[in-house]
Amino acid sequence: MHFTRDSGAAAVCLVLSIGLLWLARDLPQSVLVPIGPAFYPRIVLGVTAVLSVLMIVLDVMQARRATDAAAVSAPAAAPKNYRLVVATFIVFGLYVALLSFVGYRIATFLFVSVLQPLLERPRTLRGWLGVLINAAATSLLTFYVFEEQLQVLLPRGTWTGF
Repeated sequence: MHFTRDSGAAAVCLVLSIGLLWLARDLPQSVLVPIGPAFYPRIVLGVTAVLSVLMIVLDVMQARRATDAAAVSAPAAAPKNYRLVVATFIVFGLYVALLSFVGYRIATFLFVSVLQPLLERPRTLRGWLGVLINAAATSLLTFYVFEEQLQVLLPRGTWTGF
């Protein structure tokens, strides 16, 4: 059985998820609301564990296919783009900094509308329109889910008030 870096990382995530799930079993149950302090960690850790197992299975299946097919030539690796990594960290840092000034909705809209073209620049007007629609939908849908449904308070902007 051939393991790659992906399956190794997934195995580490799986072990950590199971370990943290084991520790989360001792979190107290809330008497006031049905969803206690252990609810969200259990969901996140459970999903992480399931996705880790899926990643390991897919990686093993891909390795088997590669050995069965006896590939003629290995595909060329994509060139490393360190500038893009640095630019992504800068955009994320600016997003975090803007949260307290303009609030979650505007900062998230700006973050998505800058990061998406940074990762893959749209070539047409329709592509740019898609970026703006995606940014607006991401901002509004995540705000609705967290603020309205899950009742998680998101940052309000000191400049905007919302």
